[in-house]
Amino acid sequence: MEEKLNKIKQDAIERINSSKLLDEIEEIRVNILGRKGLLTQILRSLGELAPELRNTIGKKSNEIKKIIEDAIDSKKSELAKSGFSEIASNEWIDVTLNPETSIREIKSGFLHPISKTQYEIEDILTSMGFQILDGPEPETEYYNFEALNIPKFHPARDLQDTFWTEDGNLMRTHTSAIQIRGMEKMTPPFRIMAPGRVFRYEATDASHEHTFYQVEGMMVDKDISVSHLIYVMEQVLKGIFKREIKVRLRPAYYPFVEPGFDLDFNCMICEGKGCRVCKHTGWIEFLGCGLVHPNVLRAGNIDPEIWSGFAFGMGLNRLIMMQNGINDIRHFMSGDIRFIHQF
Repeated sequence: MEEKLNKIKQDAIERINSSKLLDEIEEIRVNILGRKGLLTQILRSLGELAPELRNTIGKKSNEIKKIIEDAIDSKKSELAKSGFSEIASNEWIDVTLNPETSIREIKSGFLHPISKTQYEIEDILTSMGFQILDGPEPETEYYNFEALNIPKFHPARDLQDTFWTEDGNLMRTHTSAIQIRGMEKMTPPFRIMAPGRVFRYEATDASHEHTFYQVEGMMVDKDISVSHLIYVMEQVLKGIFKREIKVRLRPAYYPFVEPGFDLDFNCMICEGKGCRVCKHTGWIEFLGCGLVHPNVLRAGNIDPEIWSGFAFGMGLNRLIMMQNGINDIRHFMSGDIRFIHQF
């Protein structure tokens, strides 16, 4: 029996030492130490031996079991370390590698067309002394409507219906609310601009969207006239389109300005001669503007008997559509990365 045990130990150690895979080690363990393994069978048969051999063979069997278990654990550790070394040599990655010298293509990010155009307009207006203001998107009814000369009974509220919250506030329909907040804190004379996202309860189509971006501006000083408004608009358009632009004003009604105008610029496709883009008028409708209504000045704690001003508001989405020939405003909110990659 002792010879058999020594033979089992010798064969097991030789097989363990020559193994190259963890699966082979596991197979050896099962064949020798498993429920039906060779050494397990000997230990189970100890009861059949004579009492004088039982202790000797049992002690010898447990010693050999311990030797084989230690050899298996040692070999497993050795194979695991060699496996990591192989991975490190074959799949090695240098985390300090300069991406500019890497063969892998690196795609850098870029500004969204709305952000890019907003920053361009901000640069133009700040160069003319305008200060950039910001405000909350969830707005109170007072700042969004009442302070802008749009009381509860005013029909303009139907045109600017929006998303209301349970506490009676709403998602702002224009960035004019930022102007009111700015007027309350600033002392004339001042020039401010208010860029940001706005929301309308719109039936979406190719030219209407429930979420879009605006840039609004206001200048308050003494003896402000329409000529000041026209000059600023010409400079803004010149900066955007990088060329001289002709503008015209058409009377229009907006509750927060008096008088109010729609500002058009000459069509750059046909040079004002008339085409399908401008509907053969030679002009493209651009934005709403006018001289600030006295009630709006009063809401901002400004005396309209001393101060006057002009205000304007433009939609960034439609401006970019005109610049780039985009035929559907819904592309901006679609999340389709292919649309953004065009810019």
